[in-house]
Amino acid sequence: MSVGKSSPVGFFDSGIGGKCIEAAFKRLCPAEKTVYIADSEHCPYGNKPKEEIIRLAESCTERLLAAGCKLVVVACNTATAAAIDHLRAKYRSVPFVGIEPAVKPAALESRTGIVGVLATQGTFSGRLYNETKAKFAKDVTIIATVADEFVTIVERGEVDAPGTETIVRKRIEPVLAAGADVLVLGCTHFPHLKPVIEKVAAGRARVIEPSEAVARQARRVLEERGLLA
Repeated sequence: MSVGKSSPVGFFDSGIGGKCIEAAFKRLCPAEKTVYIADSEHCPYGNKPKEEIIRLAESCTERLLAAGCKLVVVACNTATAAAIDHLRAKYRSVPFVGIEPAVKPAALESRTGIVGVLATQGTFSGRLYNETKAKFAKDVTIIATVADEFVTIVERGEVDAPGTETIVRKRIEPVLAAGADVLVLGCTHFPHLKPVIEKVAAGRARVIEPSEAVARQARRVLEERGLLA
């Protein structure tokens, strides 16, 4: 299927988390059409083997390509970590944009030299995260915190539920107590909890999430290929 400027941009995630990236992209590029796949049936990806994540990512990609997408945004940290190299090698005719925790800006902004990163185990095990950490965070201490339960909260629509703040506080307070002054949301589900996280942080740490940066990168790729609507 041939693609052009009027073709849609595709997004996929293990659930609804990546909608925050799609929303940022549509704010930046309002003329673009988008297709979003929420693979909620297989959510979460974070605790699955790499081979299974690759298979699921291939399935989502095939569906987006069948819909005529001119660009695929892997709007999932875990899928980016496990599968984006494979996807780029297998589907050479389509550009891919991935996502990784915003370790670089966090390291630059931290005054205490301590940064908290909240993500899934799959993200922490990935090449992109570890390469970025090694390159840009050599002079800071990274406190890596697995928070898979945040994904479940968002998928169930329990962001404003009575017990959510308690769950968030349990994960974040130890990181803040250790001196972190920047918190990186390393899963696309987590920005949906940003108001709760900022409430718990209570000004002690800045909260960073990369939706806007990914949207800008997607726009750059479209511009470079002459595909911007």
